[in-house]
Amino acid sequence: MVQKYYQPPRFLKNGFLNTVYTAWFAANNWQKTLNYTEPIYQEIIFQGASNIPIYGLGAIPENAKGTIIGTYGITGTLENQWFLKILSCLAFTNNYAVILFDWRAHGETAKLSSTLTSDGIYEGKDFIYIASQAKKMGYPTPFWFTGYSLGGQLALWGIKEAQTINDEENSLDLIESDIGGGAVICPSLDSNRSLDYLIKDKFGKYIEKSITKNLINIAWELHRYYPDEIDPEAIKRVNSIRSFDDELVIKQLGFSTTEEYYNACSPLPFLPHLKKPTLILYAIDDPMFAPSIIVDLKLACQNNPNLELVLTQYGGHVGYISSVACQQQLGDPNPWWAWNRVLEWIGEQEILIKNYK
Repeated sequence: MVQKYYQPPRFLKNGFLNTVYTAWFAANNWQKTLNYTEPIYQEIIFQGASNIPIYGLGAIPENAKGTIIGTYGITGTLENQWFLKILSCLAFTNNYAVILFDWRAHGETAKLSSTLTSDGIYEGKDFIYIASQAKKMGYPTPFWFTGYSLGGQLALWGIKEAQTINDEENSLDLIESDIGGGAVICPSLDSNRSLDYLIKDKFGKYIEKSITKNLINIAWELHRYYPDEIDPEAIKRVNSIRSFDDELVIKQLGFSTTEEYYNACSPLPFLPHLKKPTLILYAIDDPMFAPSIIVDLKLACQNNPNLELVLTQYGGHVGYISSVACQQQLGDPNPWWAWNRVLEWIGEQEILIKNYK
C-alpha cells in the first residue's frame, strides 16, 4: 500500500500557511529541490470532445512503461504551473511518458477555441480523447490520469469516462484496459459546499478573491481573442467565482443556476461507482474546501475497493511539502510528498496489472 505517513516542517502545521507557503515561496525555489531537468517536450494539438482543440506538451523516455496525463487547477497555464512540472520531471525520470495539457479556456488552448470550462463534464472526455490520440502517436499504455485541485476534479471525470470507452461509437483507438486509473491531489469534490464555506471563512475569503481576480483575467483574455463571442458586460459583472460561472458558463451548458451546475459536475456522488483504481490524497486542514465534505468522502470510499483514500492531518491545499525527517523516513529524494506518493502508487498498480495478466 502507498505510504500514508506525512509530516510537514513544524512551521507548516497549519493548512493556510502550508497553502500560501507552497504557492508563493516554493514556487520560486522548486527547481533547487530536484536533481532532474524537465523533459524536452513536443507541442501537440489534440482534438478533445466535440472537436475542441486542446494544447498539450508531451515527452517519451526510452523504455517508457506507461503514460501519465495531467493538468492543473482552476487558473493558470502550462507556462506557469510549476507544480505540474515537478510531476513531469519525476515521472520522466522514472520512465513514464508524460502529457500535460492546458484545459479549456486556459493558456494556449484558449487561443485555439472560445469554449469555456465545464468543470469536468466535457473535460473528462478530453482526457479520454487525448489518451486515444496519444496512443496512435506511440505513447505507451496504460494511461494514468492526474490533476490537483480543480484539475483533480477533471481527472476524476476522466476516470469515470474511462468506464464507458467500449460504449463509444467511435474512432477512439482505445480499449478499456488501456486506462490504468488515476491519482488526484486535493481534488474539488463539492463546489456548492466549498464555495459557501470559502466566502465565510476568515482566510478563505481572501483565497476566493484572488481566484476571482484570476478568473476575470482569463475572461478578458478570451474576450481579446474572441471579442464577438465573450460578452464584456458579463465580465464586468463578475465579482466572485460563482458569478463567473453564472455570467459566462452555465447558460452555454444548459443549466439555469450555478447550484444546479455544481451539483452536476461535482465528483463526490459518483466516487462510489468508480471501477478504475483511483488514489485520492486529501488533507484535513485544506483551507479551500468545506470540512463537512471529509465525512462524505470517507463514506464514498469505504465500500469501493477501487478507491484508495489517503487522508492526512496536515497538507493544506496542494501543499504537502514534507519535513526532512519525513523525507528520510520514507526514502524520498525531495520534499514533494504528494507526487512521490502518486508515483509510488502507480508503480504498485503496475505490479498488480502484471500479476493479473
